[in-house]
Amino acid sequence: MPKIKSAASGRRRERQQQRGQLKSAGGLMFNTGIGQHILKNPLIVNSIIDKAALRPTDVVLEVGPGTGNMTVKLLEKAKKVKRGFSVWPLRLECHLAVAGTFFVSWPLASKLQVMVGDVLKTDLPFFDACVANLPYQISSPFVFKLLLHRPFFRCAVLMFQREFALRLVAKPGDKLYCRLSINTQLLARVDHLMKVGKNNFRPPPKVESSVVRIEPKNPPPPINFQEWDGLVRITFVRKNKTLSAAFKSSAVQQLLEKNYRIHCSIHNIVSTKCFCCFNKLLCFKIKRAVYMNIWYVLNINHLMN
Repeated sequence: MPKIKSAASGRRRERQQQRGQLKSAGGLMFNTGIGQHILKNPLIVNSIIDKAALRPTDVVLEVGPGTGNMTVKLLEKAKKVKRGFSVWPLRLECHLAVAGTFFVSWPLASKLQVMVGDVLKTDLPFFDACVANLPYQISSPFVFKLLLHRPFFRCAVLMFQREFALRLVAKPGDKLYCRLSINTQLLARVDHLMKVGKNNFRPPPKVESSVVRIEPKNPPPPINFQEWDGLVRITFVRKNKTLSAAFKSSAVQQLLEKNYRIHCSIHNIVSTKCFCCFNKLLCFKIKRAVYMNIWYVLNINHLMN
């Protein structure tokens, strides 16, 4: 009777084949656990840089655990490139590859500033534009770190997982429209630029990718983003439910009343009546979060204040 091959042995064989392919491709071993899917197609690299519309006076921020193939192209276009590794530590081979690449083209190396560390835990430097092939696991926190960064930058051209990119550009009523969509579009203009197939990477990821351009709104909307995000979090927790159903929850009612009493205490406001947000939201009760645009949520936020 033939032996049944286990899933573990299949995965082990797949990893061994992948290692063999990588060694034959150049000897570098990439750690996909930290997002090392290297963009190997030079046409796509050039297209991404062209979409950023870089100027000779620009300071460019690049983030990613790659080998520097995009960095070399950026150095030819910009005044200075600040290269930040997204995860530390990286494999030694990648450090050697980057060092070797810039040693060959040494005149450009003077325009490079390498910052080692976790980009989510360090303060971002000044930059005019951001161009990056990000590890997909840090996509959401990095986007909001960018959008809340000051001083303002001009634009960011970023590679994301296809589904994440479509969520960024989704409109009210779309299946993928969510809290990420409305929060991002509140602070920036977002455009989907192009699709990138998985075979353009080495090793290839399991998902398709897309390139997105983000331009922050300057000046930003005059609202308290923490208040806004708290309201959006409540309304989008079940985005297909009506607002009345979302705000009828006893936990939500208690949270809002607690926040209201804290607000009154901080601002020395005497509140003798019970706070009930549901009465204020009667005119919005049939609306569902999946169909609400930015202006609709702004009206609710204004009413709640």
